[in-house]
Order: sequence, then C-alpha cells, then structure tokens
Amino acid sequence: MRGIDTAYNYRGFTTHRALARTAADLLGEFTLSTKVGYFPGGSGERPVHSLDPARLRAAVERSASELDHRPDVVFLHNPELALSGLGPAESYDRLAAACAVLSEAAQSGLCGAWGVATWDPRPVVAAVEYDVSGIRPEVVLLRAGLSVAAPILNAGTSLCQRVGVASNHRWGMSPFAGNTADTAWAALDLRAFLAADQACSTPQAAFRLAYELPVVTRVAVGTSSPAHLRELVAATALTVSSAAIARYRELISAAS
Repeated sequence: MRGIDTAYNYRGFTTHRALARTAADLLGEFTLSTKVGYFPGGSGERPVHSLDPARLRAAVERSASELDHRPDVVFLHNPELALSGLGPAESYDRLAAACAVLSEAAQSGLCGAWGVATWDPRPVVAAVEYDVSGIRPEVVLLRAGLSVAAPILNAGTSLCQRVGVASNHRWGMSPFAGNTADTAWAALDLRAFLAADQACSTPQAAFRLAYELPVVTRVAVGTSSPAHLRELVAATALTVSSAAIARYRELISAAS
C-alpha cells in the first residue's frame, strides 16, 4: 500500500508546497491524506488550534491549491483539543459544524473523502455519545501500538463503532510514540506476540503489532530513514498471535 500522510501545518505550513514542488508527477501514484485544524499564530508564536468552520474551509481550499492535487482524504486534525472541557451539547455542536465543512468539501470535489484524526479520542467519543447525526467520517486515524494506554485504545474502538467506520477504514499513527531510538524498545522482547519461528527486529515486531492495537489497515510512519522504512515494510508480512494480543488487551484494561 502506497500512501502519503501529511498536514496543513507541517514544516511550518510549507509541507504542501514542498510536496508539489518535489513530487508533483508522483502524487497520483499514492493515496494522499492531509489534515486541517491548526493555523498560524502571531509572529513567532506557536500554531493555534481551531474548529472554526470558515478557517477549516479556507485550509481545505488552500491545501488542494498548494498541492495542485486533490487529496484523497482530509482529516479533522485533533478535534479533541477544542472539545475538552465542554458540555456534551456544546461539544457536539462544535464537532458537527466542523465535520459539516469537511463533508461539504468532499461533496464539492475538494477532496475524495474526509475523516477524523485524533490523538485522544475520549472527548470526541463524549460528543458523539450525545448525538452522532451529521458526524459520519469515512476514515478515522488513531494512535496505534504498544505505547497506547487501554483507555485510549478502547475509546478509539468506541468512536469507530459509534460513527460507523469499519475496520478497513481505520488507520493508525505513531506506533513508536514518536521515538524509535528510545532505549525501552531495545529492552523489549516481543516474540510472544508473534507466531513461532519468525526472525525480526524489535521495531519490526512493534510495528506489526500496531496493526492490531487497535485493528487498523494502515499505519503512518516517518520517512526520514529509507532503511528504517524498508525494515517496517518487510514487517507487515509477520504473523501475529491473536491469543497473545487478546490477553494483552485484557491485562492492560484490568490495570487501567
């Protein structure tokens, strides 16, 4: 599976132009997804997050323009940041208004489909528990892997079920919690999670397990090291132990 996942705010809001400049002829060979939800702050300030419908619509339009290519998927980027602390009704209203913008963008041809990308799905789940009408993303992008705590895993599964996103449209991200060099990875022995007699490195095993925690069909990783990327692509052929994964989920849920 060939895919590129990026975001409106990556590389100081320049990543779309960089992609168009360096890979314009190749973008059609990939599934291209991007995200909107962060916007430039003041001079020298950090980006700000917003679910303001007008800003989201402008970001989707600018993304398509700068890429000179229609994104296959546009995600609502970390909506939980704007929903945390709100009451159920206000949380739903704000999320539904933002989702309507992306749904309209897909219907008008600015993108092929739309979705929700969330680092912590719990505030999003709280909103859709109040009301799910109008919140029907086609794809959900979630944190995946052994570094994800049980409450986050369970909330991600609950979100997908409530909004009707099947497992083949669930994608994962950040399988190494953003740092493959962390010494914790070197200390782990993950062979118990795999079917017997499979040779692989710990990062390979951890990456393969990210497809099961939660169950997703794609996992986004960084591309700064071609050798590391090749290693991870090879890991997708590993066979896992379903019983070991089920037991692991039971244990972390009981401990949370």
